[in-house]
Amino acid sequence: MDVRIGVTNAPRELVVELGDDADRDAVKKAAEAALDGSSAVLWLTDRKGRDFAVPAEKVAYIDIGSGTETPNIGFGSV
Repeated sequence: MDVRIGVTNAPRELVVELGDDADRDAVKKAAEAALDGSSAVLWLTDRKGRDFAVPAEKVAYIDIGSGTETPNIGFGSV
């Protein structure tokens, strides 16, 4: 599952590829906690075990993928 995080004052979004065993509801709860102010930092761990921390005040948006997506390759439209 991919999580895309828009960070304020940053030209690119942060993309974190979570492991196949990632719990979508747990990711949503962590994102909600960061956005409502009950958590100062959004922590995510990618499929390689690396930890990512994003200050909650810098989060512009969060896009949580479904985990069943197949990447688009080539120039054709889907």
